[in-house]
Amino acid sequence: MMEYLFVEVGVVMVIAGILAILAYKLRQPLIIAYILTGVLVGPGVMNLVQSTDVLGGLSKFGIALLLFIVGLNLNWRSIRDVGPVVLIGGICQVIITSAIGYGITTALGFDTTTSLFLGLAFSFSSTIIIVKLLSDKDDLDRLYGRISVGMLIVQDMMAMFALLMLGAWHDGGSISQIVTTSLVKGVLVVVALFLLSKTVLPLLFKFVARSQELLFLVALGWCFAVASILLNIGFSIEIGALLAGISLAASGFQHEIEAKIRTLRDFFLIIFFIVLGTGLTLGSLQALLLPAVVISLYILVGNPLIAWLLMRLLGYHPRTAFLTGTTMAQISEFSFILLTAGIAAGLVTQSSLALATIVALITITLSSYFIAYNEQLYEHFSVVLERFGLGKHIDKRSAEVADYILFGYSRSGRRLWPQLKKMTGTSLVVDYNPVVIEELASAGIAAMYGDAGSDDLLHFIGVARAKLIISTIPDILVTIDLLDYLRTHHAHGTIIVTVKNAEEAARCYKLGATYAVIPSVLGGEHLGQYLKEKKIAKSGWRKLAKQQKAA
Repeated sequence: MMEYLFVEVGVVMVIAGILAILAYKLRQPLIIAYILTGVLVGPGVMNLVQSTDVLGGLSKFGIALLLFIVGLNLNWRSIRDVGPVVLIGGICQVIITSAIGYGITTALGFDTTTSLFLGLAFSFSSTIIIVKLLSDKDDLDRLYGRISVGMLIVQDMMAMFALLMLGAWHDGGSISQIVTTSLVKGVLVVVALFLLSKTVLPLLFKFVARSQELLFLVALGWCFAVASILLNIGFSIEIGALLAGISLAASGFQHEIEAKIRTLRDFFLIIFFIVLGTGLTLGSLQALLLPAVVISLYILVGNPLIAWLLMRLLGYHPRTAFLTGTTMAQISEFSFILLTAGIAAGLVTQSSLALATIVALITITLSSYFIAYNEQLYEHFSVVLERFGLGKHIDKRSAEVADYILFGYSRSGRRLWPQLKKMTGTSLVVDYNPVVIEELASAGIAAMYGDAGSDDLLHFIGVARAKLIISTIPDILVTIDLLDYLRTHHAHGTIIVTVKNAEEAARCYKLGATYAVIPSVLGGEHLGQYLKEKKIAKSGWRKLAKQQKAA
C-alpha cells in the first residue's frame, strides 16, 4: 500500500512539474498548473489518484503551515493604521456579498436553506490564494496587501464563528449559549497564548535556537500542538495555526523559523491545489455549469466592486481600493468547510459542494491573473474611472510649492521625516493612506492625500519646482509615472526613488532619477558602516537595538 502511494504521489508531482514548467515559460501563475494537474489526474480525466483521503490529509498541512507563517509575519504595528478599514470592510464585505449571493442563488432555483449556505460560503475570500500570490509579488507589506490580509483575518474569524454556531445548533444549543461559549473560548485562547508569548516561549526558543534543526522541529511542534488543541475545543486547524504563528511573531526568531519552514509549506500547498483540482468531474461540470458560471461572474466582478466601493467610502485612494478589490475575487477554503458542515447537518445536499468546487476552479484561476497583473489592470481601468469622476482624489485646498516633498510616510518615510524637518525650507508629505494623513495633520505636519502617479496631483503641488523629491514607494509603475512627469516638466531638483532590485534601478536612472534606493543593498551598506563604528562590542549594538525598537 505504501509503495503504491509513493508511486502515485511521484507520478502526480512529475505531471505537476511538467505543467509548472509550461506555465513558467508562458509567464502564467504556477497555481494554475497545480489545479490543472488535479483536473488531469482526477476521476474526470486520467483517474490516477486513488488515495484522495491521504492526499487531502496532506493538503491540510499546507494550509496550516501557510497560516503559521502568516502569523509569524503579522506585525500589529504595521497593520494598526488600517484597523478601521479592516474591521468595517471585512464585516461589510461578508454581509453585502452574502445578501447578494443569496438573491442570485435563489433566482437560479436553489431552495432557501441552500441559498443561505451558498451565499455565506461564497462571501469568504481565500487566505491561501491571496497570501501566496501577494507573497510571490512581495506585496504583503504594501498598504493594499496589509488591508487585504487584515480583511481576510476578519472574514476567517466570522467563518469560524459561523461554524461554531452551526456545530452548537446541530448539537441542540441555543443562540445565546452559542454566542457566549464562542466568545469565552476565544478570549481564553487569546489570553493564554499572549501570556505564553511573554513568559515561556521566549525562554524556550532562546534555548532551542542554539541548534537550527532543533529550532525547526520545536517550531513545527508548537504549530501543530496549538492547532490540534484548538481543533479539539471547537476552532479550526487554520485559526489554530494562525494563532500559533502570531504567538511567535515577536520572538526574534520568526524570520529564521519562516526560512526553515517555507519549502515544506510550498510542497504541501502544491498538494492542496492538486487535490482541489481532482474535485472536478465531467458529470458535475455539465449539470452545474450554468449556475457555476453565473456565480463565478458575480464573485469575479461583484466582490472586487464591493470592496472597492467600501474602501472609497472609507476615504482610501482609488488605486489602493482597486488593488485590494482584485484580491477578493475568489472563494475560500472556508467555503468548503462550511458547506461540508451543512451537509453533515443535513441542511444542504452534496451537489452544493460540487458547485463550490467548479466555482473555486474558475475564480481561483482567473483571480490569480487579477492579482498577478493588478497594477496593469488599474492603469487601464483608471481611465474609465476618471471619465466618471471616480478615479481621482485630489485635495482641492490651495497648495504652496514645498522645497522638499516626501512621497510615502508609512515606510522609511517616517524615519526620514525628522531629517527633512531640520533642513532649511518647507516640506510636504504626500501619502494615500487617509489614516496617516490624519495622524500627520494632528501632529502639525504639512501633508496631502494623493497618488504619486497622478499628473493632476503632481501639477497641483508643483513637484517639478521642488529642490528635493523623495519617494519611499517601491511600486515601479508609480515611480515611472512620477519620473515621466518630472522629466516632461524639466524638473531640476534632486530625485530619490525606492526600487526592489537593480533592474528597476536601471530603468529609473534612464528616466532621470538622481539616486535609486535598493533597501537590501542600502541595508548592507549601513551594516558595514555599523561594523566599522561598533566593531564587535555588544554594548554598542545593544544601544543601537534600543534606538531601533524606539523608532
